[in-house]
Amino acid sequence: MRDPYLTRNPETGRVYIIATDLRVFDGSGRGSAPGSPWYGFSHHGSTNLIIWYSDDLVHWSEPHALDVSRRADGTHAQLGCAWAPEALWVPDYYPEGSEAEHNGSRGAFVVYWSSKLFADDDLDHVDDAVYDRVLWGVTQDFTDATFEYGGIFIDKHRATIDTTMLQRALPDGTIRTYRATKANGTPVDDQPTVSRGIWLDATDSPRWWEPSTEWHVIQEEIGADWVPNHDPAGVEGPALFASHSDGRVYLYVDVIPSIGYRPMVTSDPDRGFDYLRSDDFYMAPHTKHGGVLSLSHAEYDRLRAADGTLG
Repeated sequence: MRDPYLTRNPETGRVYIIATDLRVFDGSGRGSAPGSPWYGFSHHGSTNLIIWYSDDLVHWSEPHALDVSRRADGTHAQLGCAWAPEALWVPDYYPEGSEAEHNGSRGAFVVYWSSKLFADDDLDHVDDAVYDRVLWGVTQDFTDATFEYGGIFIDKHRATIDTTMLQRALPDGTIRTYRATKANGTPVDDQPTVSRGIWLDATDSPRWWEPSTEWHVIQEEIGADWVPNHDPAGVEGPALFASHSDGRVYLYVDVIPSIGYRPMVTSDPDRGFDYLRSDDFYMAPHTKHGGVLSLSHAEYDRLRAADGTLG
């Protein structure tokens, strides 16, 4: 498994780990480098996410699979592979009065992940014009029983992967949603697109996952100066999170192939991110593509006490 992400249901307190069902390193150490089996993974890999859950962050369930290609009518979207999942809780996803149909709640997780999306009749996934996009679905508990496939979330007419998201309340109470995404390769047509590398955009739409949502770009080519040759395509797997001590927002970017996460920081994401250059910053080499979860002090103490015995 790879790309683990932590998310919490605020109504129940249950925390979920969602992860990519993929073993890239096959013993050769090639990973996704040229000559690796990445073509096969991305065209014919697993459409499952692997899920664990916990009510105390110490005792965890056995893993189970969630097939994100499954539509409500029982058919399956033709995904090449599902990877880099994240999820945000939406407290009013379902309409008012529908609580009885949805386990007593209107809330649900909107899940988003990267994948190639082939036509329904391309069962062998042979269309070379297909490119990576970010897709979405919805679930209340990360099981097949409540999951509904949504469709395309991000299509910038070039390969787009690794979306990470963050929400914050504005002074007037509006919830602004931010997302950072990696753009790869060359545009597939002459439609407007974004620059290669990681970009940040935002929307104030409460239903931010819907195709009609308007997003405005805040910043492009984020983190390029962390790359030895300053190539904006040399970073991927961004991770957004906010500090609840100093009010700053952080964006970690993975410098590939060998360095791992390096930090960006801002006190106002609407003005973009700058490089965090600090002699005190340290992260183990190759640390990449994860998630950060806010903890209460009691949760922190419980985890410290159980360190080394989680399971």
